[in-house]
Amino acid sequence: MDGQGAASGGASSPTTSVRPGTSGSFKRKRSGVEFESSPGSGVEGEDDDGERRRQPGVKRACNECRQQKLRCDVVQDPFTTCSRCSRLKLECKIESNFKRVGKRSKHAEMEKQIETLQRRLQQAKAQGFVVDENDELESPIANGAYARNAQAYINSDEAVSSLLHLKQGGGSFIPPRYVKELEGVGLTEEAINQLFHEYWTCYHAYLPFLNPHQTPEQYYQQHPLLFWVIIAVASRRYTLDPTLLTALSGPLSRLLWTTVGEVPNSHHVVKALCILCTWPLPTSTTSTDPTHILCGVMMKAATGIGLHRPNHTQDFSRVSIDLNKEQLHDRVVTWAVCNIVAQSIGTGYGQPASTLYDWTLAVRPGAEGPYVLTPELDARLQLERFCDKVSKEMYSNVSDPRGVAGDEIRAMLTRVYRREYGELHSTIMMNQNLSQIVNLHLKAAGLHLRLSAFFDSSGTAGYMEDLMALWRAAVAFLDLVFELESSTTDGTNGGILRYATNYIMQMIIAACFTLLKLLSSFFAPEIDFERGRRLFHRTIQIIRSLSVINNDLPWRLAELMVQMWNGARVEARRALQQDSNGNDEQTRTIIDDSLQLKVRCRMSMSLVFDSIWRWREEFQAQGRNLEASLKNPTNPDSAAESSASSTHQMDSTLMAPTHQLQNHLMATSNAEAVTPSNGLPSGMMTGMAYNESNYEVFDPLNWMLDGLVDFPYSYNAVQGLEANGMG
Repeated sequence: MDGQGAASGGASSPTTSVRPGTSGSFKRKRSGVEFESSPGSGVEGEDDDGERRRQPGVKRACNECRQQKLRCDVVQDPFTTCSRCSRLKLECKIESNFKRVGKRSKHAEMEKQIETLQRRLQQAKAQGFVVDENDELESPIANGAYARNAQAYINSDEAVSSLLHLKQGGGSFIPPRYVKELEGVGLTEEAINQLFHEYWTCYHAYLPFLNPHQTPEQYYQQHPLLFWVIIAVASRRYTLDPTLLTALSGPLSRLLWTTVGEVPNSHHVVKALCILCTWPLPTSTTSTDPTHILCGVMMKAATGIGLHRPNHTQDFSRVSIDLNKEQLHDRVVTWAVCNIVAQSIGTGYGQPASTLYDWTLAVRPGAEGPYVLTPELDARLQLERFCDKVSKEMYSNVSDPRGVAGDEIRAMLTRVYRREYGELHSTIMMNQNLSQIVNLHLKAAGLHLRLSAFFDSSGTAGYMEDLMALWRAAVAFLDLVFELESSTTDGTNGGILRYATNYIMQMIIAACFTLLKLLSSFFAPEIDFERGRRLFHRTIQIIRSLSVINNDLPWRLAELMVQMWNGARVEARRALQQDSNGNDEQTRTIIDDSLQLKVRCRMSMSLVFDSIWRWREEFQAQGRNLEASLKNPTNPDSAAESSASSTHQMDSTLMAPTHQLQNHLMATSNAEAVTPSNGLPSGMMTGMAYNESNYEVFDPLNWMLDGLVDFPYSYNAVQGLEANGMG
């Protein structure tokens, strides 16, 4: 064996030795003509003393060949450039302390710098500088040169300057000076001031509890998370840098969970959670939406630091805390906002709310002091407490498996809460100083109450009256929505609805599903069908306008509702439309149980999930062609290969317009000339992936559509967020 090993291994060299205990096995032969390993590897780590320890006859490769792990024919004495460096015109030299540069880490560093350069380039464009396409950066990689430090061949400011043709006032380009930065996302002082102004002007009215007189730096000093959350919300429709929200989503998400993981003990973190739960970061499906979890964290963090007992904060701290009147009021307001936000999340997601209404938030008529809220917040708190009572009494029956009150009890509770809602409506409307946003939440609370009508059976006393009351509540809510869509905040262009909260968007969706369900049922002859149709079509445009990124959740839900309108029970709906014109009076008296819900565990939002269930059954029963649906998701019958009947004329007023982040809502006169026919907007069919994990229409209920439809939802816009940490 030893002889064979010697024969196969060749002649022994000075670097060849036998390891003890290896039965004559040999170490790898090291010579100048073999591939050399990285200095960081275990083999080459033996060369710590450099040339002094090298044996005669062993060649050393030049730096360039060692970097690429290539053969090298460099001659050291006399020094002669190797053939590769000579051919590529590289600097051929040998350094004893040379270390190879890891390609992966270098590429990752370069990618980060490229992203930073692109953002700075766009910011420079926004300032009026023009790109000169004739200028090209000379890439050091193109000619084979490397730099051990990235700054040796690329500098952000120099690269941006070289890409810009400076024609702004004849001056030279001054690189932006970033005063705040989060994982490479930098903001100048001017941009920060503009974003904070955007927040105070457009978003603050929906949750008025922060102090507009504080500077951005003061908010940063209170806590960086609060500062960056305000920036993120303001960047949702920031025209000067439309990519800021996408760039910021990943870093902000990581900062958020890092802060939560450190067990926050500052009520400024609680404020940040309140804002982020009100305007969540964009997502394409609620199964990846952490808002409900963050709401629980918000309430537990608030009680953990004693916000619910502001006069006894020292009971929750290791040190004695003496709060002045202003600090005490700040904590009381923050606690009130926590409950307002938590209740709206419970209502909007159809989940039990994590609220705690106690002595701190008790109503004290005529009282003064730090416990008194502003009229705006006080009215909002009263409305959310009303919604809490409706949810707990009507949808929290401990004796029922699904937690729903019986028909008789629910009918009695409806009458009780109808009177209470009327009193609350009168009280709020009497205050002329309250904004329309409070009125919007008032109408939303009325819709929340009336949605319980879908839980009634057809034999319940006053069934038709409850359905009519539901119709009126939905119409009243949507009428105010359309009014806010056309109103302005301070004379600027665009309505305040485009800055609405996630809760308002959820209630608009519930109202839209209400119209869809009532117009497709036996109840259609009892209402103004044509008005309902117009309301539905315009509501679709409202939902689309709430989208801030192409293919986010509002956009996807609008597409789904369009398909439900056009693809299911169209013939029956047209017959009902004829009946509503008085062609057949007998059908007005036929009442069935088709409006009852199958999904009954999501409180007032059960309607949304139940509607998806019914669409699934109808889609399957009518034998729709899957490929046709994929090509034309807003109008599956438009494809010739569809096996469903396509002889009827489809409603063509739901065409999805091209998505633009800064578009205003379409005018009322154009609201009916904008719907489907040929599917999704341009560019939305790219990146198609036909698997179950890519299709989650609304919540984890994507399994309801398993095997039926896979819309192409792997788009760059939302993927960009999820790749940055949103997923």
